[in-house]
Formats: sequence, structure tokens, C-alpha cells
Amino acid sequence: MNMDSVAVEVYLGLGSNLGNPIANLKSACTAISQIDGVQLLALSPFYSSKPVGPQDQPDYVNAAIRLSTHLSAQQLLEQLQAIENQHGRIRTVRWGARTLDLDILLYGDSQVHDSQLTIPHIEMSKRSFVLYPLADIAPAGLMIPGLGTTLAALVAACPAEGLEKIPL
Repeated sequence: MNMDSVAVEVYLGLGSNLGNPIANLKSACTAISQIDGVQLLALSPFYSSKPVGPQDQPDYVNAAIRLSTHLSAQQLLEQLQAIENQHGRIRTVRWGARTLDLDILLYGDSQVHDSQLTIPHIEMSKRSFVLYPLADIAPAGLMIPGLGTTLAALVAACPAEGLEKIPL
């Protein structure tokens, strides 16, 4: 970690549908806030959504986080995967049920495409459970790198069907 570097604003997507999803997300937020070189700036409301992929699994609880970090995208990914593992994340079935899913949605205005990481998140523009929580904590005019559009335009084009804000 290079503390002399300029901090980057990052947006994360969080999801859980096993165990106690709300507690899992709250615990993940605490763990993320304790990563060296990370400052938590905002947490969206929590939302309930239907699963993507196999439907024989519980509904998800989703949220988004805005943070500032001096970590590289790869360093941040490693920290997030460690938190997922601490929460019992097992990667077996694509789009399967999980105790915790932490995705880097946006990393400043960077675009990353390698074997471990794609930023902006490859499916974010099509997923209401990502866009609506993100819109709660990001400026509407936020440009999405590589897509040539704003967050507000993506939200406007993505119906919120099946998405419900959870009162906490």
C-alpha cells in the first residue's frame, strides 16, 4: 500500500442470502471499515431482491458502500475475498447461494480487465439490486467508465421489479 498515493473513491456491491443476511452485511461493513488504508464514506439502505440464476435459493439482501482507499484494486480485492472467506463464503455454484458476496463495482474512473477482476463490474448496468443501492450513495451524474453513460441513466433504464427497501 502506498500511503503517498492519492486516495481513490470506490463503490462496492454487497449481497447475502444464507444464514442471517442482514447481520452478514453489517458484519462485512464493520470488517471493511477496519481494513488499513480504507475509509468508509457511505452505506446504502439494504434491499431485498430475487436471486439471479438458480431460483431454488432464498432472496438476497443487497447494499452498496462508498469508500476511499489508498489500496490498489487488486489489494482491495484480496482484502474483500478474505472477508468473504471469514464469513464462510464457498465458491461452488455460479450465481449460487452465498453467505457473503463483495464486488468492486467502480474503482475511481479506472477500467480493469484481467483474469481476477473486471471493473466496472461486468453486470452492474443490468442489475437493479446493484444500481438502486448505488444510486442511494453516489451522485446521479456519476459517469460509468467505459459505458459512456451516467448512473442516473442506467437506473432509469433498469426497472426495480422485485426490489424492496428493507426498513432497519
